[in-house]
Amino acid sequence: MRWFRRSRREDDVPDPRTPWPEQEVPADADAAAVAFWQRWFELLPEVNAALGDREPQRVENELASAVARLHPELHFSLERGQRAIYALVVSGQEDPALRPYTDAWRRAAPEEDAIWEYHDSVPPVPDPTEVTVNLGGHRITLGDFRVAARVEDGAVDVELYHPELAELDEAARSALTFLPLDATLGERLAGERLRRVEAVDSEPAGSMSLLELRDLVRGLDGAN
Repeated sequence: MRWFRRSRREDDVPDPRTPWPEQEVPADADAAAVAFWQRWFELLPEVNAALGDREPQRVENELASAVARLHPELHFSLERGQRAIYALVVSGQEDPALRPYTDAWRRAAPEEDAIWEYHDSVPPVPDPTEVTVNLGGHRITLGDFRVAARVEDGAVDVELYHPELAELDEAARSALTFLPLDATLGERLAGERLRRVEAVDSEPAGSMSLLELRDLVRGLDGAN
């Protein structure tokens, strides 16, 4: 379950006569990472209380500010954990320029415990076929996706089909083209292995499930 994932409030639209303030990029990624974790521990009692009350929006702005001080282009999310109750994800969306900051953030992270785990890219969902997404008035079950995959030189070209994709507007269709792949493979493996991704209007010949796609892509480099 994802509560939010954004680095600044999207509904805070500035006056068009006022330029958006430039956020300084820290020169020292390691020092910025240490400062983030110091701020995280200051906020942690409030974060835990907000999540316990199912009101993550209470801490969104403070966390967004802390992440922006690490690097203004990073995104973050609070999610259900796989090994712990909650997960904190700080992601550069596989931008190589941001990798030094997410690497420093991960190196400085505390040990995981029963309550918190930490990820420097969006992790895969344990079983994406059990996920249902509400989008554009439609309930889209990821288990209904069928995928055709072609492997060439270690990269994978993908065609995705879902019976309800054709009923969505262009923006929703585009969003739903990549969501099942990130949920299946995780952001990092998808970025490393997928090359061309296309939504199609009819089920491709020789199609497979999302879980079969996961097995195929992980098998390319022996990932577990």
